[in-house]
Amino acid sequence: MSKTKNSPEYASFFAVMGASSPMIFSALGAVYGMGKSGAGMAAMPELIMKSIIPVVMAGIIAIYSLVVAVLIANSLNDGISLYRSFLQLGAGLSIGLSGLAAGFAIGIVGDASVWGTAQQPRLFVGMILILIFAEVLGLYGLMVALILSTK
Repeated sequence: MSKTKNSPEYASFFAVMGASSPMIFSALGAVYGMGKSGAGMAAMPELIMKSIIPVVMAGIIAIYSLVVAVLIANSLNDGISLYRSFLQLGAGLSIGLSGLAAGFAIGIVGDASVWGTAQQPRLFVGMILILIFAEVLGLYGLMVALILSTK
């Protein structure tokens, strides 16, 4: 084990937290989005194909964070600097917390719009647009995380 002189022993802790926090937070957001949207979908079996869109979009949030978590975990090494470990923590938190927010938004919008689409089919296009804007929150976090993790 070769440690660099400028690297404190606790530096790797922040890097490992940066690798695990994306999956923790984004998975919570994705599960909430899937559960909330799935409950509305289960009540509308005749509209199952239209109602599954929010569930799929919530699942994509978890894939974003999986990519970042793997990138950060593959860059872990023995002599990691404190600066690099804080960059990785920031990258993990940016995708994790934005994924949590996006999952909550998708869940709330998905549940309400599935019920609304069942009553008024013209709301389907509006539902898709709002879900796209909610999904973009996670995509913004992914972009920031990729920039931070590759510095």
